[in-house]
Amino acid sequence: MALAETRPAPAAGDAHPSQPHDLTRLQKRLRHQVGQAVADFGMIEEGDRIMVCLSGGKDSYTMLDILRQLQAKAPVRFELVAVNLDQKQPGFPEHVLPAYLEGIGQPFHILEQDTYSVVKRVVPEGKTMCSLCSRLRRGALYTYAEQNGFTKIALGHHRDDLLATFFLNLFFHAKLSGMPPKLQSDDGKHTVIRPLAYVKEADIAAYAEAKAYPIIPCTLCGSQENLQRKVVKRMLEAWEAESPGRLETISRALADVRPSQLSDRALFDFMALGRRGDMPLPDGRAWMAEATVAATDDDEAMPAAPKPDALAALRAKTFDPIWNP
Repeated sequence: MALAETRPAPAAGDAHPSQPHDLTRLQKRLRHQVGQAVADFGMIEEGDRIMVCLSGGKDSYTMLDILRQLQAKAPVRFELVAVNLDQKQPGFPEHVLPAYLEGIGQPFHILEQDTYSVVKRVVPEGKTMCSLCSRLRRGALYTYAEQNGFTKIALGHHRDDLLATFFLNLFFHAKLSGMPPKLQSDDGKHTVIRPLAYVKEADIAAYAEAKAYPIIPCTLCGSQENLQRKVVKRMLEAWEAESPGRLETISRALADVRPSQLSDRALFDFMALGRRGDMPLPDGRAWMAEATVAATDDDEAMPAAPKPDALAALRAKTFDPIWNP
């Protein structure tokens, strides 16, 4: 698939000529939301050297733009360096990002690594490429960050990305977890921040259009319409269209977790709840053994758990109205 034609880069701070007042209001809202996220999660500290991962998409352009605006008036001093990973996709317009970044006076580095060939060689035709591509990209960026003394790595994931990840984990991995606004890598060497955690994708799209960023689409996997993430995204869009404000409510819920109202025994001590004095704790194996005996002797015992194929079919049937609105 050929790359879409890119647009010329605007000068820093340019407003869309037809809607300057709307752009100003949107810009203020984005600055407020990003500033709030930075403050709420302690994303940026005095003396930070931040690697801003710039893909050439609307999200990372917006993130860099807003961080630059905050940098000018922030209560702490920090450095921003835009870093792009050139994955050597055929037809990739190598000149676009350097021209844009030089035009706005932004320090940057283009990191070159041929992950494209690796992904195309390893992943069978028609299979999802995102997982392997993401791991290779993350490894390259983390290595560069460590070698060059970056204290934070900024990624352009927005509020809707965080929600989609939550539902992906819920529906496909049977766990309540998501994409946090701030995290530490497994090896403890890197702190990753997501300054757009409170920002709606629709606002980013409107801002990027008004600013006329030279968007570079992903041609490696962007045409894979059946990706689980895209299915979840369509579900979320349908929910928001049916009940405006629902996604904001769910987003707030992710920041208001009640462990005692869930079922994670590692997160909340249910054993101690309501325990009377020194009464012995229940023997789980004994209870399960009794249940096993009862199930053996009783014709009306509970049915066995469905086989994986049957369970998958049941889930598909249950969620059919959601997955296929």
